[in-house]
Amino acid sequence: MAQPQTQVTLHRDVPLDKVRNIGIIAHIDAGKTTTTERILFYTGRSYKIGDIDEGTTVMDWMEQERERGITIVSAATTAFWKEYRFNIIDTPGHVDFTAEVERSLRVLDGGITVLDAEEGVQSQSETVWHQADKYRVPRLCFINKMDKIGADFRATIRSIEERLGARTAVMVVLIGKEHTFKGIIDLLTRKAMIWGSDELGAKFDISDDIPADLKDEVEKSRHSLIERISETDDVLLEKYLSGVEPSVEELKAALRKAVIAYKLVPIYAGSSLRNKGVQPLLDAVVDFLPSPLDLPAVEGINPKTGEKETRKRVNEEAFSGLAFKIQIDPHVGKLTYVRIYSGTLASGSYAYNSTKGAQERIGRLLLMHANQREEIKVAYAGEIVAIVGLKDTITGDTICDPVHPIVLEKISFPEPVISLAIEPKTKNDQEKMGYALQRLAEEDPTFKIKSNLETNQTIIWGMGELHLEILVDRMKREFNVEANVGAPQVAYKETIKTEAEGEGKYIRQSGGRGQYGHCFIRITPKGRGEGYEFIDEIKGGAIPKEFIAPIGKGVKEAMENGVIAGYPMVDMTVTVYDGTYHDVDSSEIAFKIAGSMALQNAVKHAQATILEPIMKVEVTTPDEFMGDIIGDLGAKRAQILGTQKRGMVTVILALVPLAELSGYATTLRSMSKGRATYYMEPSHYEEVPKNIQEKIVAKKA
Repeated sequence: MAQPQTQVTLHRDVPLDKVRNIGIIAHIDAGKTTTTERILFYTGRSYKIGDIDEGTTVMDWMEQERERGITIVSAATTAFWKEYRFNIIDTPGHVDFTAEVERSLRVLDGGITVLDAEEGVQSQSETVWHQADKYRVPRLCFINKMDKIGADFRATIRSIEERLGARTAVMVVLIGKEHTFKGIIDLLTRKAMIWGSDELGAKFDISDDIPADLKDEVEKSRHSLIERISETDDVLLEKYLSGVEPSVEELKAALRKAVIAYKLVPIYAGSSLRNKGVQPLLDAVVDFLPSPLDLPAVEGINPKTGEKETRKRVNEEAFSGLAFKIQIDPHVGKLTYVRIYSGTLASGSYAYNSTKGAQERIGRLLLMHANQREEIKVAYAGEIVAIVGLKDTITGDTICDPVHPIVLEKISFPEPVISLAIEPKTKNDQEKMGYALQRLAEEDPTFKIKSNLETNQTIIWGMGELHLEILVDRMKREFNVEANVGAPQVAYKETIKTEAEGEGKYIRQSGGRGQYGHCFIRITPKGRGEGYEFIDEIKGGAIPKEFIAPIGKGVKEAMENGVIAGYPMVDMTVTVYDGTYHDVDSSEIAFKIAGSMALQNAVKHAQATILEPIMKVEVTTPDEFMGDIIGDLGAKRAQILGTQKRGMVTVILALVPLAELSGYATTLRSMSKGRATYYMEPSHYEEVPKNIQEKIVAKKA
């Protein structure tokens, strides 16, 4: 497995400009984990190459990952390449685990996007690309599977430019294609690299001899690469236009600047499974992706003053870090993964959780290698470490120096779209289940739990059927909890279409002190996805200040339980604008009940409606089944967005209500004799047609 522990410890004083925090992101099955395994092998981090099909990968260490051959949790590791230290995060490709990608991108400095040379840019590649755009992560592209039949380097580059809107810098020309693919020519140095003599690909031949049939292509491609790089740098452009060719060093320096400024995306190619083309990618990480020092100071808000503050990414600054992942470890308990942006952190010291306003003790500090760990005494700026002993810190919290507090930007996660009812099999499982679900929810911000007191069932919410299936499976294996699981249900929501007002009056007289709460509220619809807002417009003390928050609580509770069909309400503003109180009988509980009553009253006059999750669906099918598949999607209330030809197959893009997609995998298999595949991801919420709303309400009644 891993190498002797001294290796990482000896190299930990690598200067910051030689550190690279990178993530590997891609569509499912593009070859992310395989590429990561090769990186670990060539950097000497593992003795032998792990294989997904054999279940021997280092990064996919969970049993469920090895059984299914997919990545579920992002794994972190540290490796070394030519005196450079790489902190690598391998992220999942499956859309159900989008939270893992989101949180990893938030703390990375650079990314490698892996694409399948035959498939080109697929839906999930687009999603992760836009997630990376959101956090302004500079990246490289690695076009993988060049040895696959149907691999098309040029078509993939076109799809990167068209679908991702990226400006590419093609760095290589291929030697051979499909089964004859054996190497690449580096365009900057004009050196040919050929793999073949060593089966594991650790050794390869470098020569100045370019195959005769490729000379023209190399010169032409090199010319356009130099042109592209020069366009980003005025000095080089002047040189280039006056007929002087810039040196390789100048070109590399200009390209590095352009990559860090998101102006260019260098493109490399190879075949990770056949061990070809990975080393030039590692050199590219060193040459073109940023070290923490290349990036601007990290910004945050001072919680005391509310003013903007910055921290330089160096050890000499006050400590600040972002908790981006919680993992429950059977041996050491709760691990909190933290990206350290500035300063240093010592084990046994104290840090301040500025998001929660709580002091935390730093127990042990660990450097992670997938699920193996190594204890360290001090962590430095630019590192990604796991901390044992944090009690209150959750994903997205900032921890910092107590004397110089700062709150960094949080991580936003998508809302879950599917739910299922779960109940323990035995009395003994009951207590264990609550504990297990709590622990899993701590780890996964897109996993929500809600108890239904009327039916005594627990409802769990997630991003998709696979997501929930794996969580139930983990509950069984890691916490020994047996449970009965209901059928997956669509996560409907309720909202309003017009403004309305409502009154809530709660009066109870029962010998002695009574209860009195009375308020008026106004509800106003907001745009899709804009969330909920509570506004206090009470004037002249009509309701004392201490009763406003309880009204808000009552409103929130009523919203969570829904008004039309029991689904949570979203996208609305609630304003409390008037009311009355009683000097003796008014209490927090009375106003909470009044708030709840006022909301239910107002919603009845606000044209309440039900919203349903709409999925973006991409079906890849041989042409002969296209008509049937489009017809079937039409019957599922789909909105067909268009079709694209990809080699021998056609890709159908559509927006389909999730409610219509139950069991779609089986339907599609039987319609296409098992030859069509599909992929889906949440897109947005939309109003449910009237006739279907009536059925939903009737079912709930």
